[in-house]
Amino acid sequence: MMKENAEVSAPRAAENDPLSPADMVVGVLGGTGDQGRGLARRLGLAGREVLIGSRSADRARSIARDLPSATGVDNAECAARADLVIVAVPWDGHATTLSEVAGELAGKIVVDCVVPMGFDNRGAHSLDVPEGSACLQAQQICPESRVVGAFHHVSAALLLDPSVPRVETDVMVVGDDRAATDAVIELADTIPGMRGIYAGRLRNSRQVEALTANLISINRRYRAHAGVRVTDVPGIPVH
Repeated sequence: MMKENAEVSAPRAAENDPLSPADMVVGVLGGTGDQGRGLARRLGLAGREVLIGSRSADRARSIARDLPSATGVDNAECAARADLVIVAVPWDGHATTLSEVAGELAGKIVVDCVVPMGFDNRGAHSLDVPEGSACLQAQQICPESRVVGAFHHVSAALLLDPSVPRVETDVMVVGDDRAATDAVIELADTIPGMRGIYAGRLRNSRQVEALTANLISINRRYRAHAGVRVTDVPGIPVH
């Protein structure tokens, strides 16, 4: 049973932290895949400058031509030039990709939206990760980065659909650095219809990631693009 008065306070912000998402260049590692492209598209439409990262710079440049405010580069340049980096690579390339750019990501906010997930004849299911979750794996590989989990439950189909002006969903944001989670919440809030919601420390990322398998099951049953809305959170309007 959930205790309503349990400790749920967010981590404290670092003093004098200069984070300003409005001025940040956002990089997307895995920006040529559907989820990465979709997030890059919506952030570009919201006025962010976006770098599309890929193992192939030519592939990234090709994808970026069709996206607003986007430039295609290879993963190393994306990680080096961006102020905040979203990781949207396939799970089987997660550890390798982060290991290759860990140096470039030092000191930066790394937003991990990767879901360790498999599929069989019974549908989608979450995978066990030795570190506990994709986010925790990212923090172990990039110990000098400020890892935040977010954007796991956002439909790529909706993000990419030009006939959908608003993506009506909440984004559950987890992390141990208050200023970093606040910055990601603010970034999510720039996308019309979206609302960033603080959802706990990074150790809570496993269940946030795993919920994606449930949403996929909902989508398949009801032919939908289900997301998440958090109820009874005062003072946080939908944009």
